[in-house]
Amino acid sequence: MNENYRIDNLDRSLLTALQADARVPYAELAKRHGVSPGTVHVRVEKMKQAGIITGTQATVDPKALGYQVCCFIGINLKAAGDYPKVLAKLQALPEVVEAYYTTGHYSIFTKIQTRSIDALHHLLVNQIQAIPQIQSTETLLSLQQPIQRQVAP
Repeated sequence: MNENYRIDNLDRSLLTALQADARVPYAELAKRHGVSPGTVHVRVEKMKQAGIITGTQATVDPKALGYQVCCFIGINLKAAGDYPKVLAKLQALPEVVEAYYTTGHYSIFTKIQTRSIDALHHLLVNQIQAIPQIQSTETLLSLQQPIQRQVAP
């Protein structure tokens, strides 16, 4: 990883275009930006090597796959040293789609996707709250997600 790589306006434009559609051909990007396809390829590869571009993925709609409930669970640990054990146990739960080690009220803040409230209840009571190193949890149900975006390059 090259931490010294500095992005310029062309890199920013390429990143913006790739965030909108990662499947756009380099030749099309080159035409849009008035450069050669080789230049686009080199720039993208340099940003990958620098760790700026970390991958590409298909974005799916959880509701279209049957995941009707999105919630956030704030977790308080019994001791700060319990973090690695709890994180490993949360990592093993496929319903945990994001986790953050935080300052403030919670030690860990997670985003959860389940198919139903019953599935959330089962996950919370039988799996998350059953982790011995967890002192307490607070669950916040998401009613909608009006904003979803990547950071601007």
